[in-house]
Amino acid sequence: MQLRDYQQQAVDAAIAHFKQSSQSAVIVLPTGAGKSLVLAELARLAKGRVLILTHVKELVAQNAEKVSLLDQPGSIFAAGLKQKDSSAKTVIASVQSAARNLQQFDQPFSLVIIDECHRVSLSPGSQYQLLFDQLRRHNPAVKILGLTATPYRLGTGWIYQSHYHGRVGSVEHASFARCIFELPLRPLVNKGYLAKPLLLDGLAAQYDFSTLQPANGLDYNEQQVDSILNKMGRATKLIVGQLCQLVVNKQGVLIFAATVRHAKEVLSLLEAHGQSAALLTATTSNTARDQLITAFKARQLKFLVNVSVLTTGFDAPHVDLIAILRPTASVSLFQQMVGRGLRSSPGKSHCLIIDYAANGYDLFYPEVGSPRPASKAVPVQVPCPQCQFANIFWGLVDNDGDIIEHYGRRCQGVAAHHAAAAPTQCSYRFRARICPDCGGENDIAARACQQCQSPLVDPDKRLKAVLSQKHHHLFRCQQMILSELQGNLQVQYLDIDGNPFYRHFKLDTAAQRRALYALFILPHSRTPGCKPKNYHSAGELVADQNKFRMPQLLLLKKTSKGWQLLDSIFDYSGRYASTY
Repeated sequence: MQLRDYQQQAVDAAIAHFKQSSQSAVIVLPTGAGKSLVLAELARLAKGRVLILTHVKELVAQNAEKVSLLDQPGSIFAAGLKQKDSSAKTVIASVQSAARNLQQFDQPFSLVIIDECHRVSLSPGSQYQLLFDQLRRHNPAVKILGLTATPYRLGTGWIYQSHYHGRVGSVEHASFARCIFELPLRPLVNKGYLAKPLLLDGLAAQYDFSTLQPANGLDYNEQQVDSILNKMGRATKLIVGQLCQLVVNKQGVLIFAATVRHAKEVLSLLEAHGQSAALLTATTSNTARDQLITAFKARQLKFLVNVSVLTTGFDAPHVDLIAILRPTASVSLFQQMVGRGLRSSPGKSHCLIIDYAANGYDLFYPEVGSPRPASKAVPVQVPCPQCQFANIFWGLVDNDGDIIEHYGRRCQGVAAHHAAAAPTQCSYRFRARICPDCGGENDIAARACQQCQSPLVDPDKRLKAVLSQKHHHLFRCQQMILSELQGNLQVQYLDIDGNPFYRHFKLDTAAQRRALYALFILPHSRTPGCKPKNYHSAGELVADQNKFRMPQLLLLKKTSKGWQLLDSIFDYSGRYASTY
């Protein structure tokens, strides 16, 4: 069997990497790109024994089939497939079965390949790490390679430390050292290897999940989602009604529901419309699950409703309609859901994807290694003024596509990289917390200065100490208005009661314009790090006032000449945001 060009490139990248390095590596290929053939070819070329790991029996069987196509058949070690054989040169195993039977893996392996490797955790007690420790006991030089379509974990960020394009990943929390090959989705669609995705927002109706906030870097709370859905019964009826109309010319429909209660409601409505449908949840027995999936693939069922169980390891190429009825803060999970419909199939030119939850992700944009900070945020490119690396951050754009605001903190460019060491990240910070002792720049959430190790005073403790003194006031900004007053710039801040605080700036001389830049333009900029406009008049600033962000708080001190500004506080979410 002949590999496609990009599959061969991925294989070549892995071979080249492991010839010069023992660091763990990641290959990123979109769903449907044929990761099984890549790992099968690597297993064929490997000189020593190879262990291929994944987390579901369907992928174990799929990978074993591809190994047998390119090489001698491997042995399968998976309780779900009722086989536990670890004797062949290539062993294809479920990580659960392997971790429970570590004594069966007491012979040296030269290469470990993990399919869906974004599931690998750094936790010492995790199944993957227990198995890695066992393998290293018998071969300390064992090579570890991961393959995934979504190299990002919600809560910890990128699964690799650095990328071959020169980008830093997640240095502290990454499960792998380096991403060595990545293929975007668009080339595969353009070449016809994958079905064209047609992504639309809800047509007949749409859920409003805009009030949801992800908790502690995780996805949305199920109880909060259910609470919102309970108030939107009419929307669910309209959505299911529309799907029943659209399905007339469709081969198979996959519905991602938000919760089990929601999924049961959707199934009931489908059946009321006379549709052939079934429901899969985490509590569905393995036997029932296999039967339902088989019936769906045989097209005995038109609809398959599920709750977080068909995002990986599910392959039904005839699916040509994906309905997303759940919110997610994870772009990776969104890509996994959509990926279920992108495999090519006879009579299928495209896959219709309807996002009824208004998640708003763009499939063809690169991922951003952090949760979406605002519902309208999109990936934007922000060059670093220090190293010129083209960062991809979440941001807001206007109708012309120009950046209004970005939420980047630090440049993601690699300043230096050595094969045997962790990458060195560019030091430029778009937003920073300044150390009062040494003047060093730190992340806005840092607790200690990375330069001098001095503790950084918690903003709430500082405010409490200052406000305990007489003649100090914390001004909570609700609005900021720029205006021209006798040729000068007037900045008016208003609190919730409409009380104003004013600042004034002159622009007559170069020194005055430099002061304006340092005291107002730089700290208030919505696009830090981007070269600002060279303002020469107050009118120009007034015309661009939407380019400046408002501080949450102003710390003021009463003097004989009135209130004096001590500090403007941005990026604040502590206890003094609403009361003190």
